[in-house]
Amino acid sequence: MAPSWWGRDARANGVSGIGGGGTPVVVRMENPNWSISEVAASEVAAPGSPAGPGGGKAGRGKNARQITWVLLLRAHRAAGRLTGAASAALAVAAAARRRVAAGRTDSDAAPGESTALRARFYGCIRVFLFLSLLLLAVEVAAYLQGWHLLSLEEEVDAGLQAVDGLFAAAYAAWMRARLDYLAPPLQFLTNACVVLFLVQSVDRIVLCLGCFWIRLKGIKPVPLTAADKEDVEAGPEDFPMVLVQMPMCNEREVYQQSIGAVCSLDWPRSNFLVQHLSRRRWRNGSERAVRIVYRHRVIRDGYKAGNLKSAMNCSYVKDYEFVVIFDADFQPQADFLKRTVPHFKGKDDVGLVQARWSFVNKDENLLTRLQNINLCFHFEVEQQVNGAFLNFFGFNGTAGVWRIKALEESGGWMERTTVEDMDIAVRAHLKGWKFLFLNDVECQCELPESYEAYRKQQHRWHSGPMQLFRLCFVDIIKSKIGFWKKFNLIFLFFLLRKLILPFYSFTLFCVILPMTMFVPEAELPAWVVCYIPATMSILNILPAPKSFPFIVPYLLFENTMSVTKFNAMISGLFQLGSAYEWVVTKKSGRSSEGDLLALVEKHSKQQRVGSAPNLDALTKEESNPKKDTKKKKHNRIYRKELALSFLLLTAAARSLLSAQGIHFYFLLFQGVSFLVVGLDLIGEQVD
Repeated sequence: MAPSWWGRDARANGVSGIGGGGTPVVVRMENPNWSISEVAASEVAAPGSPAGPGGGKAGRGKNARQITWVLLLRAHRAAGRLTGAASAALAVAAAARRRVAAGRTDSDAAPGESTALRARFYGCIRVFLFLSLLLLAVEVAAYLQGWHLLSLEEEVDAGLQAVDGLFAAAYAAWMRARLDYLAPPLQFLTNACVVLFLVQSVDRIVLCLGCFWIRLKGIKPVPLTAADKEDVEAGPEDFPMVLVQMPMCNEREVYQQSIGAVCSLDWPRSNFLVQHLSRRRWRNGSERAVRIVYRHRVIRDGYKAGNLKSAMNCSYVKDYEFVVIFDADFQPQADFLKRTVPHFKGKDDVGLVQARWSFVNKDENLLTRLQNINLCFHFEVEQQVNGAFLNFFGFNGTAGVWRIKALEESGGWMERTTVEDMDIAVRAHLKGWKFLFLNDVECQCELPESYEAYRKQQHRWHSGPMQLFRLCFVDIIKSKIGFWKKFNLIFLFFLLRKLILPFYSFTLFCVILPMTMFVPEAELPAWVVCYIPATMSILNILPAPKSFPFIVPYLLFENTMSVTKFNAMISGLFQLGSAYEWVVTKKSGRSSEGDLLALVEKHSKQQRVGSAPNLDALTKEESNPKKDTKKKKHNRIYRKELALSFLLLTAAARSLLSAQGIHFYFLLFQGVSFLVVGLDLIGEQVD
């Protein structure tokens, strides 16, 4: 409300004066809170009035009634905020109650999914939780007796031996065992994890410095000659033959939009062929202008790798020089081929050109926002730096163009792991092929919007590299590449970023930290718990500066995901049952349709080429939605995350007895984070 003179005009606008000669208070009634602002008397009183300048003692002090009224209004506003927080807490409690009532847990196995390893892992966590609750009860009892001060060796003997009773003797024995037998190995494990943590942090800092140097110097791959779409003299003979592969499996939510985008690629129609590796057909007029071959496998041996291997065995593949791969939810821009394929010209040693991903649903919920932070760092920093300085990075499995000769010389697609993209990239690198990463060429796709889908995706992404490391370690040692390239592959690419990272993240923050609360003789420094993780999180979030408000949830969620990543890493490293599980990541398709509809408005007045998808038909279909498309939402309870939540909260309660402030806050917030994820409150699974 704009300020007005204190008097009749103010009262007419809903403003009331209090106390006559004191400081006026402008009260604005809002819902649910009252907003108040204090206005100086010299600014609102009429000239010559007692409250005005030089008006006497009445204008120099505050009236007690006014102060009381202001304090009451502020108290009411605080109460309104507390009410809002209570309402949010009740909503969370209601959601948790629905989860428990539904009875759906992660013990329900999907088709072909093994739960043996998960059950053993969950059993170990339950044992730790039971022991932590027992030790917390013992420590509380000892605290009430004043024995918590007896932590040094001489005080144990001098203090507790003078106390009679069975409990005192048992507690003395516990402290002695803690000091002599538990603390030394725990401290050794703590120091080892801290060293690994520091090594991984140095690697992260070096990558960030490399990214900064790339931006400072403007380093990026430049093609010798670009494919000029405006050159009217260029004929089909000036454009290489390109094979477009679209492997799909039960992804009906997105396949139409993806095929429509591929059909819109700006490339001579006689020089590219679309291989649609699915049973579903693109029912659209554009099919008459673009050559599309539908290939369907009844038996899904090898999953995606089997699809690609089957497609490359077709007789007509020998007529093509390059192959580009798009997953079901990827929608390339029309100029994708003209911005990627020219990078091969004049560079016979380049085997792969990889584009970065962008996400149409990155703001859908908290889970997608946190994923966006991770993947922005992956592409902007890891892929770009490795591509610029090493000419090697892991193929992302989609939105990349391969030279078919490189695929053939590297042995082609293999079904031996669940990360066939990383497998072919490593084998091509060992053959001497170079990779280029184009950070300025983006391809839109979807992020998983439910924790269940994201969890299964991360399991596959972290178990597969360990399988691959077992299989190709000897090949790396025997290869003819240089020593530093071997060092990069073995230590940095596999061990540090695929094995050490999930190992120390889970061990340090989910095992060692709670244990040091019950064995305080082993110390975990505060800078390891707080300052270094905060610094690393800031570095991770720099490529996505708009996500900076989510830095704390990001840090907590990454530690929460360490459980899934650690489990996947162990299963892949030791070839356990769940290592070969492949579950297609669930897609929603909600955002991709909107992107295509936007093309209608943008290009409605332009003449559409023959290969463009029938967007008008899609618009009509969108305006007349089917009535039987009701979505059913369901969520699960994740037992490991819930058990770890109670374990961390128990350790937080124990830290209060030791007056360890920073450890308490970290354990508290991390325990709440595990609780939120365990109750599946971070995303929704949609049928």
